[in-house]
Amino acid sequence: MSETAKPIYKRVLLKLSGEALLGSEPYGIDTGILQDIAEEIAEVHHMGVQVALVIGGGNIFRGVSAASQGMDRSTADYMGMLATVMNSLALQQSLEKFGVATRVQSAIDMKEVAEPYIRRRAIRHLEKGRIVIFAAGTGLPFFTTDTTAALRAVEIGAEVLMKATKVEGVYECDPVSNPQAERFDRISFSQVLSRNLKVMDATAISLARDQNMRIIVFCLTKKGNIKRVVTGQQLGTVVEETSYA
Repeated sequence: MSETAKPIYKRVLLKLSGEALLGSEPYGIDTGILQDIAEEIAEVHHMGVQVALVIGGGNIFRGVSAASQGMDRSTADYMGMLATVMNSLALQQSLEKFGVATRVQSAIDMKEVAEPYIRRRAIRHLEKGRIVIFAAGTGLPFFTTDTTAALRAVEIGAEVLMKATKVEGVYECDPVSNPQAERFDRISFSQVLSRNLKVMDATAISLARDQNMRIIVFCLTKKGNIKRVVTGQQLGTVVEETSYA
């Protein structure tokens, strides 16, 4: 990767899964992995890119899984939202060790640990060079952090929604169970929905399509990939509303 590569985006929203923080741990947060991710995000921030983040809570608690085992879905989802706040605070601390001013905004009021989510304030933080982490999902049950990421990306005027995953991009089927699965370089929102591809949930994809919000799905486990995406290198899968063969 060229050291002189310049970012092609001014403002991005990066969506991380809670599982990305697991590393080799069966549960919770691998502090080494957390530090590595924070370092990469800080590097992009120091390049002048305005960065907002949404992080899931699956490393601590998954509302959908708990609901499938008999727990009330609303209660399970609220518990999942609290898990995202824990991850957000951990990521905030790691980012600030790299000299990055960071704010956590929560969709659930908890003023002792986070600001309330206010769109104009979030944009102002970004303009002032602070990273903003959006925690607690949308504040409502039945909505995933994928939907939160699409919603917040649109609200803050991000130029791209970057979804970091464990695989190289969007595939025709699960590449873990089928190593021969084809990976798409580019695909439209409509194709994602019609083929029921597991990029993000349907609500998130529909919102991104309606608002023409480009999504780039890429692998987080390769060091430097966040920087590669923001500097425009061909990586992962681009999802946008254009017809692709």
